[in-house]
Amino acid sequence: MVEKSETNSVDALRAGKAKMMKIFISFAAGMAGLLFGLDIGVISGALPFITTHFDLTSRLQEWVVSAMMLGAALGAISTGWISFKLGRKKSLMSGAVLFVLGSLGSACAPNVVFLIISRVLLGFAVGIASYVAPLYLSEMSGKEDRGKLISMYQMMVTIGILTAFLSDTAFSYGGHWRMMLGVISIPAVLLLVSVFGLPDSPRWLASKGNFDKAKEILRSLSTDDAKADAELAEINESLKVKQEGWSLFKENKNVRRAVYLGMLLQAMQQFTGMNVILYYAPQIFKHAGFANTEQQMIATVICGLTNVLATLIAMKTVDKSGRKPILKIGFGGIALGTFLLGLCLFMINAGYSALWISIVAVIMTLFTIASFAMSAGPVVWVLCSEIQPLKSRDFGVACSTTTNWIVNMIIGATFLTLINLFGIAVTFWIYTSLNIIFIFLTVLLIPETKGISLENIEKNLMDGKKLRDIGV
Repeated sequence: MVEKSETNSVDALRAGKAKMMKIFISFAAGMAGLLFGLDIGVISGALPFITTHFDLTSRLQEWVVSAMMLGAALGAISTGWISFKLGRKKSLMSGAVLFVLGSLGSACAPNVVFLIISRVLLGFAVGIASYVAPLYLSEMSGKEDRGKLISMYQMMVTIGILTAFLSDTAFSYGGHWRMMLGVISIPAVLLLVSVFGLPDSPRWLASKGNFDKAKEILRSLSTDDAKADAELAEINESLKVKQEGWSLFKENKNVRRAVYLGMLLQAMQQFTGMNVILYYAPQIFKHAGFANTEQQMIATVICGLTNVLATLIAMKTVDKSGRKPILKIGFGGIALGTFLLGLCLFMINAGYSALWISIVAVIMTLFTIASFAMSAGPVVWVLCSEIQPLKSRDFGVACSTTTNWIVNMIIGATFLTLINLFGIAVTFWIYTSLNIIFIFLTVLLIPETKGISLENIEKNLMDGKKLRDIGV
């Protein structure tokens, strides 16, 4: 009886340690997401003051904003090689260092050239974070909670954006743009300290032949040694493929299918029009009666809060309802929201000034943001981290993440052109059409990966199953 009690105590202690390790891993990866969101959101509030301080032309303003996207694309491209060679932990560490340097450099910039260079550094860090953190979480989590953990990372991104909006509002009263940019260094230092305590990915360790360390980490994350050893055996089986990375992509058509699917998913996420919605939100709220800058800042915070709360829905449902149903509902919601929003804006521009039109426009703005945040926002990152084979995972995720940032830049560069050519209403209806197409693409191509191990997804892919069936 005493022995049984001691055994139960040991099991409980081990379960507690495993739970604490998972919480710590989620916290550290979440900090990367928080910094990602902070850097995306902070520039909107700081730019007017930076423009005044440095007397920027419109072209230089575009450079200040887009420098981060350029850095992010470069970071996503190069991080595939860095992550493959150095591992997920050291990649996150390098990203944290760049976050610190970039945020302090931006805050202390003596001229606009120095500011742009610092923003490129920040973008590089964002590229690393957007690549490594979801990948790391997918490799460190169990099949039963993988979607929830990666969605939590995306929720931290939305919290970062909301925090940036709140911070900008607080510092805007004194015009303290350097404080807006510099305060990001605080969570960046916290991320750097946290990463030192992270274990490396057992799948990356196994790919480098360090099976003993991989087994040790797998056992530390589990309460069942047999289950951990079985997982390591599955990893070893997936490593029997001789080629890796680019060479595997060239030689194996199934790997190419996974890479192209990841790129398609990221393009679909960006072409929902979410960034356009956020871009035009202040004007929509202005039409609805938010007249002065302070009221519009409050409206922007409301958008950020909606983004956070809706992402919580994805966290609660992605491992229960699955990835595919959430995507179909989300794309449908975005299509409905952009259609009705376009209709409201068409009526406003035609001279109709009824209050109900403005109210519906605001509701549809928030509805569209919520539809994205509970579906394509987090779920695409979940899927892109799940569908790539181990031997080409770094390459595949690098391709999909780079696609995200390139399409992001394309949308930013074409939005005003589309408005000038077709008007704001038709521009939103174009995105409505795209989201309807995305529903059909989800049905035809996207797999349901809920509750399936990464190794089983890989086996189904390599066996030549249809893409929509690799999670069966």
